[in-house]
Amino acid sequence: MGLSAKIEKYKEKDVIRLEAGRYTAIIAPFLGSNIMRMIDSEGKIDFFRNDESLTIEQLQSSPEVYGFPTLYLPNRLSGGKLTVSDHTYQLPINDGLGNHIHGFLHKREHEIVSAVAADGKAVAKTQYVYDEKDPFFETLPISFRAEYTFTLSESGMAYEFTMTNLSDRQLPYGVCNHTAMKGPFTEGGDGMDVRLYVPIGERVHLNSQCIPTCNFLPLDNHDKQYLTGSNIPVLQDIDNDMYYAEKGEVDGKPYYGITATDLATGNRICYEVCEDFKYWIIWNDHGDKGYFCPEPMTWIIDAPNLPLSPDESGYVELAPGESKTITEKIYSVLK
Repeated sequence: MGLSAKIEKYKEKDVIRLEAGRYTAIIAPFLGSNIMRMIDSEGKIDFFRNDESLTIEQLQSSPEVYGFPTLYLPNRLSGGKLTVSDHTYQLPINDGLGNHIHGFLHKREHEIVSAVAADGKAVAKTQYVYDEKDPFFETLPISFRAEYTFTLSESGMAYEFTMTNLSDRQLPYGVCNHTAMKGPFTEGGDGMDVRLYVPIGERVHLNSQCIPTCNFLPLDNHDKQYLTGSNIPVLQDIDNDMYYAEKGEVDGKPYYGITATDLATGNRICYEVCEDFKYWIIWNDHGDKGYFCPEPMTWIIDAPNLPLSPDESGYVELAPGESKTITEKIYSVLK
């Protein structure tokens, strides 16, 4: 099995190339510690949306729609308001619906901590310390450290993300991955052959500003396509389908995550998340651009501002000095 972890140049920026067995992954610290590329050479699977013709500046202008970015804060805050137990913050309005969207962490250049290959694993570690040196700090003066660990092996990619509150204030804790999966993801594949399975519970009703109304709806025929694995996630417009996450079943075993299957080959991508992720939102940028985003979120859209209990909203705060880690796995299953 080939095994390596190397720092190399992508255009003028440092990236980390991990290789393990049939998998190769490129981690881009300059793009918010994004998994910019992940490939299964045996199955000819290209997991995430990528475009090598783009400049560094073009990638940094829209990092949420390429690769595997981690967002803090997740999705939207109504009117930019962020209500924390010890303070209320006003964030800039940066979407056309009058909200703050996506935060800032995925737009920062992060630090490479290490890149090591040993014992059948290629491991990259990166981090970002958010403090008064960040231009956003005047708006949100709560210092924290974000730590990323990417472990590639013959079993695929294992991912850990840890946030630690370095301030003397309460840190609102919400994490999302704006996972931009290619569709089709197989070499020479057809988008009409892609099927998405998402184990879901109630649908979250969103208003015209894409903010929850706190009404939760039973599943209709469209929603149930996620449960049966018959949803075609590209070539149709999927605009913020949001649901409570549930545990499902894959190959007769309990499964917490989603799968994307290519009907022509039978090969599939498996994307498992830990149960801190309580919601899924599905979006595909109108469905005509060759990608779709099954996004796991630890809190519901606008969670800090909603009149819901933490159990319903997923809202969490980290006290000074407190840390929290989420984990995920991404791999392919070949027929």
